[in-house]
Amino acid sequence: MVLKGNNKRGSAPKTLASQVGKLIKPIFGERGFTDSAIVNDWQEIAGEYLAKHCAPEKIHYSHGKKSKGTLHLRIDNGGLAIQLQHLEAVLIERINAYFGFGAVESIRITQGPLPKTTENKFSSPRLLSKIEERRLFNCLRDINDDDLHHALERLGRAIMSKTSKELP
Repeated sequence: MVLKGNNKRGSAPKTLASQVGKLIKPIFGERGFTDSAIVNDWQEIAGEYLAKHCAPEKIHYSHGKKSKGTLHLRIDNGGLAIQLQHLEAVLIERINAYFGFGAVESIRITQGPLPKTTENKFSSPRLLSKIEERRLFNCLRDINDDDLHHALERLGRAIMSKTSKELP
């Protein structure tokens, strides 16, 4: 006998990404971020050099608004802070183009040390050995979907570059 509608196990398994998003949304919301994209994708938005020397801290919006906010950036270099003041319009344009709407209208710069996690986030991974490259290739050879193959290759490289070379 098959019962319909009253499944004790609930629905299908949920992805980790969907659950993590639900958990961190309130944390980022306290800082004015609607999601973690500006933090996670800061290097892509600002460029590698700028991302190494500054990090978004929060976005402040006027009461009840979710656009035309003030992005608060922490920057570790006084000389770069002056340059950034001159390039503010360009950075705002890049941020808004990334999000597809006028999320940021102005930037407020605070000079000071960056959190250690931001500095370490952009360190270059080590190159894989020929043996590691072969292992990665062998693991992914049956993946036909190009997007999935590329994503898994990046993930595999990231994991293998952070682990010891002495794995069997």
